[in-house]
Amino acid sequence: MVNGIIGKKLGMTQIFAPDGSVTPVTVIKAGPCVVVQRKTVSTDGYEAVQLGLVEDKSPKRVNKPMKGHFAKAGIPPTKVLRELRLEDATDEVKVGDKVLVDLFAENDIVEVVGTSKGRGFAGFIKRHRFSGGRATHGSMFHRAPGSIGASAYPSRVIKGTRMAGHMGVERNTVKNLRVMKVNPEENLILIKGAVPGPTGAVVLIKKKITD
Repeated sequence: MVNGIIGKKLGMTQIFAPDGSVTPVTVIKAGPCVVVQRKTVSTDGYEAVQLGLVEDKSPKRVNKPMKGHFAKAGIPPTKVLRELRLEDATDEVKVGDKVLVDLFAENDIVEVVGTSKGRGFAGFIKRHRFSGGRATHGSMFHRAPGSIGASAYPSRVIKGTRMAGHMGVERNTVKNLRVMKVNPEENLILIKGAVPGPTGAVVLIKKKITD
């Protein structure tokens, strides 16, 4: 059984409980998805499925290799593809099977994989949450990075030293999020809290694997 689905983040809102308490939620349009490829141990070395997100508009440009890939599956091309591992090799998942949001139920625990927002070139205080120096009169160490390495040896900056640079646009996974509501008619799922990425970002929602 496929334990995840592809979706697009629509934004955040809040829902109210009967007792008046407020819960912030992220609204995601999840699916519908279709199985484009089934990978097995015998052919690929592991068990997985490749999902395609079915959207209102099909992609205008599809290169020849991908055209052949979708033609082999007998499925119209999709713009977004993601792969999900299968825990059980005996799962009878076939190419062309649909994956819908009703895979999830209220109070399910999930993890969401997405790409964080891009922040451009950021200073080390914003990027790495350094505290900086005192802001008092006479201080010359307000937002300076401090030492970035020794002078005599090795006379260079060690790779990986935390400094200013490009921030964001990284793959992030947020775990142990709770499903607050599922709307199969509109393909919507409401997840408690925030998930990575801006509005319109593609995310992958996976059920938590129980031990």
